[in-house]
Amino acid sequence: MRILVTGGAGFIGSNFVRHVIETTSHDVVTLDRLTYAGDIDNLDGVLSHPRHEFVEGDIRDESLVGDLLRDADAVVNFAAESHVDRSIADAEEFVSVNVEGTRTLLDAALAADLGLFLQVSTDEVYGQVIEGESAEGDELSPRNPYAATKAAADHLASSYYTTHDLPVVITRSSNNFGPRQHTEKLVPKFITRAAKGERLPLYGDGTQVREWLFVRDNCRAIATVLRDGTPGEIYNVGSEYDLRNVEVAKRIVSEVGASEDLIEFVSDRPGHDQRYALSTEKVRSLGWSPNWTFREGLRETVDYYLDSRLTSREVDASDD
Repeated sequence: MRILVTGGAGFIGSNFVRHVIETTSHDVVTLDRLTYAGDIDNLDGVLSHPRHEFVEGDIRDESLVGDLLRDADAVVNFAAESHVDRSIADAEEFVSVNVEGTRTLLDAALAADLGLFLQVSTDEVYGQVIEGESAEGDELSPRNPYAATKAAADHLASSYYTTHDLPVVITRSSNNFGPRQHTEKLVPKFITRAAKGERLPLYGDGTQVREWLFVRDNCRAIATVLRDGTPGEIYNVGSEYDLRNVEVAKRIVSEVGASEDLIEFVSDRPGHDQRYALSTEKVRSLGWSPNWTFREGLRETVDYYLDSRLTSREVDASDD
């Protein structure tokens, strides 16, 4: 199989490329435009692998994606603008990349008679769920511009299955963390700042609850859906490790060996969802379950950032 991985130099995408190269015999073409969130260094170790090809480019480039998909058997679309705070400040690029970019890929996939289109999405499309869990058939109720554009892309992808019979599957995962994540995000930002003895700005009172999924477990789930998923279906991917943001911050400072006094509560952001939680029976029915506990994943993540020379990009508070 030849797989086009869009956004493959980003956080989850690069981990997925690595997973496919290391665990299968598939060929991978990585497409990424190398913005601030995409880094060619994320592909160290697999960039020059004989079954891997890297292409710098934009998913909105109709000619380019048309050419790439003519030789592909499947596409896994990670390409997206994903930082909530940035979407609140300016949603234009999010609409362009996340919605129009997905439309460009879908049309190219349709023209190429592609075997499978896997759209990678997020639990944020369901909106906050104060109690219980979000299931795949639940109504989408996004509450920030980023989540709204991802919900729109999901609807668009599903419509191509219904209208054009394009074989589309969608995965929606909970909060990922792990190596190679951009340091705007809560876990890597707090690790790098705590290691330098700098303040850890936490939105609101820190009671917001997120379900934390180690990135390699998400990559395993996506690979499982790519292999065994049913076209037209949506698969939630979660870990059941639900933690308040303040608890995550405390665990990070403990792992780093810093003081909890570094945690500083700051003004909450607009529309900050209180809680996400996912029902994952469908993906588990395919034989997937998480391999890493939160503690194991955090230890590996802390080791990665403390051993690296990554520098944190300064922002007022951490995007979760």
